[in-house]
Amino acid sequence: MLEPFLARMRARLANHIIPAGLRTGRILDIGCGSLPYFLSHTSFKEKFAVDQLQPHPSVQNVTWHTLDLNQGAKLPFDDGFFDVVTMLAVVEHLDPARLAGVLREVNRVLRPGGRLVITTPAAWSDGLLRWMARVNLVSREEINEHKFAYTLPLLGWYFGAAEFDINKLKFGYFECGLNLWATAEK
Repeated sequence: MLEPFLARMRARLANHIIPAGLRTGRILDIGCGSLPYFLSHTSFKEKFAVDQLQPHPSVQNVTWHTLDLNQGAKLPFDDGFFDVVTMLAVVEHLDPARLAGVLREVNRVLRPGGRLVITTPAAWSDGLLRWMARVNLVSREEINEHKFAYTLPLLGWYFGAAEFDINKLKFGYFECGLNLWATAEK
């Protein structure tokens, strides 16, 4: 019931924190699902997607790569290929033992000056999300696929493990503190 609203809120936040100067290049949306809401509501010269699902037949103007990052972290792109990489409501679905490797790959495919944007539920909201799933306010399947819940300091640790410059990180909360956002600039 709330999924479309939450997707719009994540997309609005991501669009707000991505500078206009980066939009003339390429964006990669990791974990976008078969109907990539954010990619269809953002403006970039070239759009790319990585997801474990195949794209819906209606998806257009997106170069798609089907890949399960819980099975391996190698992204099929050259070094410095992207201006922006987004992972909106994705890291909680990844095996925490693989997250640093995935973020290292993101760091590799970002160009200097490029930006990574992450959103994820706040760790404290996990119980509330599970209750919301039980009463069908959010997708039970999506919530049951969560592997881990993150705090801002823990996301900072993962950024450091992926060799992002700690001085180029920004963090915050949105949706009444239920979710976290974080950016890393290369």
